[in-house]
This record gives sequence, C-alpha cells and structure tokens, in this order.
Amino acid sequence: MVPLLDQIAKKFGIETTWVEATNLDAWKAAIRPNTKLLYAESPSNPVLEVIDIAGLAAIAKQAGVILAMDNAVASPALQRPIELGADLVIHSATKYLEGQGRVLAGAIAGRADLVSGPLFQFVRTAGPTISPYNAWTCLKGMETLGVRIKGHCANALEMARWLEAHPAVERVLYPALESHPQHRLAMQQQSGAGGAVLSFVVRGGREAAWRVIDAVELISNTANFGDVKTTICHPATTTHGRMSPAEREAAGIVEGLIRLGVGLEHPDDVREDLARGLGEGKK
Repeated sequence: MVPLLDQIAKKFGIETTWVEATNLDAWKAAIRPNTKLLYAESPSNPVLEVIDIAGLAAIAKQAGVILAMDNAVASPALQRPIELGADLVIHSATKYLEGQGRVLAGAIAGRADLVSGPLFQFVRTAGPTISPYNAWTCLKGMETLGVRIKGHCANALEMARWLEAHPAVERVLYPALESHPQHRLAMQQQSGAGGAVLSFVVRGGREAAWRVIDAVELISNTANFGDVKTTICHPATTTHGRMSPAEREAAGIVEGLIRLGVGLEHPDDVREDLARGLGEGKK
C-alpha cells in the first residue's frame, strides 16, 4: 500500500498523508481542506493493529469526507465496517471470501451513490472486472465462509497461545490474546474472535525467521493468506520488501517478524512443523 499511494497515486496528482493508525487524534489532526478520503485497514497486515472504526467514522462524517476500510484480514464473517459507519469496504476476495487460494478477485461494497456511480463507471470503462469463473468460485466459497472462519479462529488462537509461551518467540501479535494492545476493541468489533492471521517475532532477527520458514514442510511458504492451508511469510523481504528499512521499523515490521495465516489443518501438525525451525525450546 505504501508504494501504491506514494508512487502511483502521485502520478494522478493525489496527495497522501500517513498517520498513526490507532491514534484517532492523529487522524483528526491530519485532515486538511482538500482531504477527500480516509483509508484504513483493520486489523492491519502484518502487525494486526486494530482501529476504532466507529470512532474514525465519526471523524470522517464531521469532516465531510469518505471513509474506506480494508476488511481483508477480518472478513465480513467477523467484522462489518459499514455497520460501524464506514462508507466503503474493500475486500480481497482472493482470501477468505473464496477461501482456497484458487483465484484473484476483489470487491468494493458500500454507499450506492459511490459504488453505483463513479466506481461502477470506472470498472465498466477501465476493465478491472472479475472473470465469470472467478466470480462463481468466490460465490461458492462464500457459502462456507461462516463455518470456515470459526475453524480458522479456533486454530489461530490455539497457535497464538502456544507461540506466546515458546522460549524462541519474543512476541506474538494476535487480537484475541489479552496481551494485544487493542484486545478489548478487537473483541467488540470482530464478533468476539481474533481472526485467522497472526504474526510473531522470533529471537535472532532475520536469520532466525528464515530458519523457521525454511524448515516448514506442511505449511505453505507464500505471501497470500486466507486459504484452508496454513501459510507463512517473512513480511520484511516479501509483502513489505519495497518499503525502506526505516519505514518498516516505524510500522513494527521488524526483521524477526513472521506472518502466519492459520488454516484448517489439525493444530498439532502445524505446531510440529513450526517447532522444527524454532529449535530446542519447542513445546
């Protein structure tokens, strides 16, 4: 998202201002006379920060600007930003909506005057339209979304608690853990569940993180998540590799950070796979 807004958007004369996502006062202070849109992701990828969506919606409404929320991590099975006051919601349908990693797809939902107006005209004329097969696959996937998410969340919480107690792990980032800084807010917004994505920081930095990732055999090493299969990646050198080291550090994307998209396998199998790379301290 940083390269998209800072590089591509500028070509169209679009100015961007970055704020501390969880600080509502920072959002309010950043609004200028020419501000048109507030854009946020909650929980954020990959550090799982949780934003007060209702509070941010109130700021947007007072300023007369549009609030768009990226809901890819939580999915509509857990979180419905429109009910909390958002004007637009962006879904990466590639992830939990489809659910098995078979297609690339996306969706935007929200106010009729926005979706049926300028957004529809853009899709109609510029061409970013989903293929019929991909649309059908997503619709079929959505039939099992609620059941799948329950299993994902249960497995993710079990993995998060195991990792939090592991001596090779410095920190676990997962909204359903009491140690998460926005735990209470997350439980209110996300139907009492933490979601399927968690991140953890291993002791030893990049080399230790790569050792864990290189050792897995069951888990899939890929930058995607949302599959029934557990996935793993090193954000600092993959999904967020185009950010500068300073930008990553400021965002909490440290060298030892690993992102885990917890699937529907038996947790014992995933634990055993991770323990191989975590070394002698495995439990």
